[in-house]
Amino acid sequence: MSLLSSTRYSRLTLVLCASALLCSPAGVVHAQAAKPFEQLSNSARGIRDSLVQMARAQIGKRYRTGGVSPEKGFDCSGLVQYVLAGLNLQVPRTARQQAAVGLPLTRDTSRLLPGDLLTFSKGTKGRVSHVGIYVGDGRYVHASSVAGKVIESSIDRPFSPLIKAWHGARRILSLDDSVPTLAVAPPKAAR
Repeated sequence: MSLLSSTRYSRLTLVLCASALLCSPAGVVHAQAAKPFEQLSNSARGIRDSLVQMARAQIGKRYRTGGVSPEKGFDCSGLVQYVLAGLNLQVPRTARQQAAVGLPLTRDTSRLLPGDLLTFSKGTKGRVSHVGIYVGDGRYVHASSVAGKVIESSIDRPFSPLIKAWHGARRILSLDDSVPTLAVAPPKAAR
């Protein structure tokens, strides 16, 4: 083997080794790339579960118009604001304002996820005047002026003049659950 071919052989070996070293971390990164999404998904479930736990922890606290704390009591929007603030999610103060936050959802219980906001009104076309937090299995937590405390109720409760009708739903956490979606709906055009 001549000196020239020996040098070429050494350079070729060096290039191949360098290429192998440079390519192998990319393979490791690629193999690990799927894992963060799994962790985000698990984290997202954790965020929704935390939201539900925080809401359910308030069950039994007294109802108070304008109330925003467990010590003094809650009204419906004060409960929502308190629970979401525990996860660093800021929402407006009133039920009507909260009904414009997040992504609108159709009134379909099969599409609801724990943590979605449910809005209620006196009739299906009335202005939103009540809000609650969906906790799963067709149930939600809300501060009820009729019950005088925070309660968990079924969405499909029988009709009563004292119970407001389910108006709609808003998604506060995006579908991948890793990103809050606190987008305020654009104002309606003036007529």
